[in-house]
Amino acid sequence: MKVISKALEKKINNLVNEEIQFEKVMVISDLGEQLGIMDCQSALKLAEERNLDLVCVAPQSKMPVCKFMDYSKYRYEQLKRAREALKNQKIITVKEVRLSPTIDVHDFETKMRNAFRFLSSGDKVKVNCRFRGRMIEQADKTKNLFFKFANGLEEVSVIEREPVLDGRNMFMILGPKPEKKK
Repeated sequence: MKVISKALEKKINNLVNEEIQFEKVMVISDLGEQLGIMDCQSALKLAEERNLDLVCVAPQSKMPVCKFMDYSKYRYEQLKRAREALKNQKIITVKEVRLSPTIDVHDFETKMRNAFRFLSSGDKVKVNCRFRGRMIEQADKTKNLFFKFANGLEEVSVIEREPVLDGRNMFMILGPKPEKKK
C-alpha cells in the first residue's frame, strides 16, 4: 500500500487495498468496464498485477463497488479541483452603516457614498439604526429614511431584507445588484 498524507486522509475517506473488509465486491476496471462480482482477495491480486490500487467507490450500496485506479493520482486531482474551487470562490462580507432618526443631510449623503463604495466592491450593507429613549416613537419616520437610503442606491443595490424593528434597533440589508451575463 502507498503512503498517503494524513491531511488528505481526513478530506477523502475512501477504502483502499487492504482496508476493504467486504467478502465480495463488484469490480470495475481502470477503463470503466465491469469485471463482475469477485471476492476481495482475488480483486486485490488482480489490481496488484496491473500495478493499480483497488478503491472502494461505493461502500454503502448492496454490493460494494470497487474500481482499479492509481489512487495517489486520483487524490492529487481531487485536491487540485478543491483548490481551484476555493480560488474561484468570492467571499462576500457584510459592512454596516449606522443611521440616526435625526440625521442631517450631509451626514446622510456621506453614509450613502460609503454604502455605494461597499456595494460597488461586491459587499453587502447592513443599514442599522438604534433608538434611544423616546426616539422609538419615530420608527415610522426612520422606516421612510431607510427606503430613501435604498432608493438613492438603487442603481447598485437590491433590498435583500426589508426594514425590520427588532427591540430598539431597526435594520435593513442591501445586497449588490447581480451582474447580467452577456
